[in-house]
Amino acid sequence: MTISLASLEIGLKQAPHDGWLSPLCSLLFVLSAAAATLFAFRTLKAPHPVVELATLNNASFAIGCALSFCLGVGLFGSVYLMPVFLAYVRRHDAFEIGTIMLVTGVAQLLTAPIAGTLESRLDPRWLSAAGFGLFALGMGCSAFQSRVADFDEMFWPQVLRGIAIMFCLLPPTRLALGTLTEAEVPDASGLFNLMRNLGGAIGIALIDTILYGRTGGHAEALRDRLIAGDITAAQAIGLDLELFTHRPPDVSDATVEAYLRPMVERAAFALSSNEAWAMLAFTALLGLLLVPFAGPLPRNRDVDTREQ
Repeated sequence: MTISLASLEIGLKQAPHDGWLSPLCSLLFVLSAAAATLFAFRTLKAPHPVVELATLNNASFAIGCALSFCLGVGLFGSVYLMPVFLAYVRRHDAFEIGTIMLVTGVAQLLTAPIAGTLESRLDPRWLSAAGFGLFALGMGCSAFQSRVADFDEMFWPQVLRGIAIMFCLLPPTRLALGTLTEAEVPDASGLFNLMRNLGGAIGIALIDTILYGRTGGHAEALRDRLIAGDITAAQAIGLDLELFTHRPPDVSDATVEAYLRPMVERAAFALSSNEAWAMLAFTALLGLLLVPFAGPLPRNRDVDTREQ
């Protein structure tokens, strides 16, 4: 188990830089898969396993773990992507970034008691579906951010995500663990939390892959459009149109390139960030599509949960 998870984490860390099919990453992923297979085989045969993997035979628990994975991708991915964008594109410092991102935390704090009350009274499948749908909407809105996006433009997407997170966390937990016996819950909760952390690791690796892999292409496309005299490209990078249309005669090509390169890189990075947000939104939609496959909670367990 240790070899499998460690190999997977190291591979995910290196994949965006070296390539997912690079020799090192391929070796790490194969090692991780082989170790995971061996661990699963030994664990399923052991009379007293370290982790009770057979719990995954429960459909509701398996779907709950899948939802936890999707939440991890969106939760950790959004918390990672926003500071990167605000630091590199908007040039904010740590305090300014924290102030902007505080909106999500406040929305979560205000929603927590409401989500807790509804979670004990309504079908967790409906609440989970609403949560993942709202989560996808919040991240989808961020997929259309402009290069100059800041607090105002990020406010409502953050509010939507902050509200959604509580409904993506509490109801799926009840959905996953509510059909299990008391003896099964400890192992099951460990697997449930592991899936969320794995989702976060894979989500961040995918975000880095998009940022590192797509930014160069966007920058090259913007550069070609600028050379061709495309005014919309000049507007996209924030270049003064007067300077673009009336270049000073005594300015060399090297000076122009040095002046424009940071602007082009930041605009290209913003486009790549939007694609990363779209990927996160797609993952949340995948979670929404998984919810109907979860079975209802047993009626007696539902009543016991409400009484508790």
